[in-house]
Amino acid sequence: MPILMYHAVAHAPARAARGLSVSPGAFHEQMDLLGARGFTPVTCGRLAAAWRGGEALPDKPVVITFDDGYEGVHRYALHALAAHGFAATLFASTGWLRGPYDTGGAPDLMLDWDQLRALAAAGVEIGGHSHTHPQLDQLDDERLWFEVLRCREILTDELGRPPASFAYPYGYSSPRVRRTVRAAGFGVGLAVGNGLAARRQGPYALRRVTVGRTTRIEEFEQLVNGRSLGRYFARDRALTKGYALVRRSRHVSRQVWGKVR
Repeated sequence: MPILMYHAVAHAPARAARGLSVSPGAFHEQMDLLGARGFTPVTCGRLAAAWRGGEALPDKPVVITFDDGYEGVHRYALHALAAHGFAATLFASTGWLRGPYDTGGAPDLMLDWDQLRALAAAGVEIGGHSHTHPQLDQLDDERLWFEVLRCREILTDELGRPPASFAYPYGYSSPRVRRTVRAAGFGVGLAVGNGLAARRQGPYALRRVTVGRTTRIEEFEQLVNGRSLGRYFARDRALTKGYALVRRSRHVSRQVWGKVR
């Protein structure tokens, strides 16, 4: 099934967020298409529960996700979701949201905590996305645990319930990262991969499909139906495989250098 990955929804996003953004008009058009084609959005938590417990999912399920916590999700996307009665999941980087935990470094205007609570009250599932949005697989064990657990603690305190789902910043993970996310209490973890999600991937490595500024409506329809994914994302997949080798080498080198010092 398709798990769609969105980031900013904005007319004029900052340069750092533009490539992975969609315009409000494009987002509305995409939601209209899902409704017209009979798709039923479910949250990440419901998907995980169904695949674990055998609960039936609706016909033509899809998961709509937003990473980071951009303000436009509340300003623009919520209206389109509500118009269709669609469920969605937002993965929040708690140190990027405006408010008492803000550590700086966010690439564009982010949600504040009142807006996040409004999204939760409207039925949007809120998941974790680390505290400061680092490349988790490059962190040592202590820092990795802090990033995952601090995010979970803040969301639990502010929203009154622990988050069930987690998305890896930049899509980067490793067996060590996935074990940490599971140990922290998250029930499902999402990567990128630009492919359809499947139960065989395991609950902590589910793939998603990127929707960005250049995704035309014709391409979007192909993606949600699982067609032409290899063609659309061939370059991204090749780069991801090559970069994964580099990343593993960097992490091993840091571990060795640390022991030498």
